[in-house]
Amino acid sequence: MDKFIVSKSKLSGTVRVSGSKNAALPIMAATLLSEEKFVIKNVPSLKDITTMIKILEVLGKKISFQANTLTVESKTKRRYVAPYRLVKTMRASFCCLGPLLAKRKKAKVALPGGCVIGPRPVDLHIKGLTHLGADISIERGYCQAKADNLKGNHIYLGGPFGSSVLATANVMMAAVLAKGSTLIEHAACEPEINALGQFLKKMGADIQGFGTPLIRIKGKKSLAGCEFKVIPDRIEAGTFIAASLATGSGLEIKGAEPGHLTSVFEIAKKIGAKITVNNKTKSIKVKTPGKLKAVNITTLPYPGFPTDLQAQFMACLAKAKGISLIHEKVYPDRFMHLAELNRMGASIQKLGPYAIIEGQKNLKGAETQASDLRASAALVIAGLAAKGGSKVSRIYHIDRGYENIEEKLQKLGANIKRIK
Repeated sequence: MDKFIVSKSKLSGTVRVSGSKNAALPIMAATLLSEEKFVIKNVPSLKDITTMIKILEVLGKKISFQANTLTVESKTKRRYVAPYRLVKTMRASFCCLGPLLAKRKKAKVALPGGCVIGPRPVDLHIKGLTHLGADISIERGYCQAKADNLKGNHIYLGGPFGSSVLATANVMMAAVLAKGSTLIEHAACEPEINALGQFLKKMGADIQGFGTPLIRIKGKKSLAGCEFKVIPDRIEAGTFIAASLATGSGLEIKGAEPGHLTSVFEIAKKIGAKITVNNKTKSIKVKTPGKLKAVNITTLPYPGFPTDLQAQFMACLAKAKGISLIHEKVYPDRFMHLAELNRMGASIQKLGPYAIIEGQKNLKGAETQASDLRASAALVIAGLAAKGGSKVSRIYHIDRGYENIEEKLQKLGANIKRIK
């Protein structure tokens, strides 16, 4: 199992953001809605992408993946089972349920796995698809669904912690082939949902309002193949902003979409960063000249502060002067990284869905292990800011969501290396 060796570093230079994993995975699942050819560009080379390729191949697709371009063609139409051995490794694989049901009239998809960040039920997925006329049951760890003819409906997708990105995606993909009109109310507004909507529209779907809480869809009998470019990864861009803050560095982030990061900029500026944005060139310049300041952060569905950046910014606030408070309102148990940061000299306490962070002058290198994808990024950031060397184990988590992360950091001057 690979590890990172990380030591205190000052970063400088330019880094380019990869395509969005969280956008690419539902888009890949949507290719199940047509038997025609797809060419999808700017797809990051990640473990999760490889897993989704394997799932699609099991479901009858022929796929090639070279130079961040994914070509998807059909080999057989008959398969409809997404097996546990693949689905268990990531939650986004559950997005196969909607398109399989819509196109092949039945689906058997293992209940999903992914990062250990607290309970993430699939009840909103089932609710939405049931409202479209699907007959769904949970048996022996699999979600089994069938529907001879899906029918459009008015569906409310709000949950106890707000909207659900993947449930919205699943219902969208099923509704585009359902008979009649569908209105999805309290839909997720994340840029990744907007990207999926753009992709479905390019396939010929009659869909409006994606990226807003109200999505209107008129079902079509069939959809076509298309070419598409995946949006930049806003979470990767935010992770580099956090690294700049924690290390007191200045760097330029290229290829990101600044409009996706407004809430992140707001928090970063309060902590002490100076941020300059060029919307034309998609460039973000970050400088952290002074000491970090304590802030309060509340994670919320988009356009609020992303839960996927909570851990990385906690690593920054561990060095900020004063007491910070993080309120996790998306996944209230998403604090597995807290104990590992405390091993590095941080002073963080958990109180229900809150983390209370008393900033320390220095962090100290230690042996740590990652519990999930974003926690692994937080531990790397802390290692870059800490005195002495750190070891971060279980970095297969970070390989799921960050393309060539150590190479990108090394080009910025980071003291980080991978060991077997």
